[in-house]
Amino acid sequence: MARAPSHNYTEASIKTLSSTEHIRLRPGMYIGRLGNGAHAEDGIYVLIKETIDNAIDEFTMGFGKRIELEVKDRRVRVRDYGRGIPLGKLMECVSVINTGAKYDSETFKKAVGLNGVGQKAVNALSVSYRAQAIRDGKTKI
Repeated sequence: MARAPSHNYTEASIKTLSSTEHIRLRPGMYIGRLGNGAHAEDGIYVLIKETIDNAIDEFTMGFGKRIELEVKDRRVRVRDYGRGIPLGKLMECVSVINTGAKYDSETFKKAVGLNGVGQKAVNALSVSYRAQAIRDGKTKI
C-alpha cells in the first residue's frame, strides 16, 4: 500500500511578504509578460508607461507645462514640473502598495493610474531607481 506523502504544513509555512518582495516574486501579476524588451508586450514597457502616466496626470490637470523624457543607456528618466509628491510621503508613495493620492477624486480629478501600484512595481523591478520630489523650493530624494 502506498504511503501518503508527508507534508509539513505548519504555522511556519505561512509567510507575509512586503510589497517589494511580492512584486519581485510575482512580477507577472503587476507587469504581465517579462522579457528583455524585444517584444512590444514585454513588461519593461509597462514600467516605462507607469512613470510617464504619472507625469501626464499632472500635466493634464494643469500642473506643470513640460514633461521631459530621456531614454539612454538602458536608463529611463521622466521629469514633470507638476506639484511634486509631498516630501513626507515620497518613500511610501514609491515603495508601499496601495499608497497614493488618486483614491481622492478631489486631488486627482483625471488620472490614468488609480490603484497605488505603478511606481511601486517600477521601483521593485528596476536595477536602479531614484525618485525625487520638489515642493515649495525643497527637495527630497
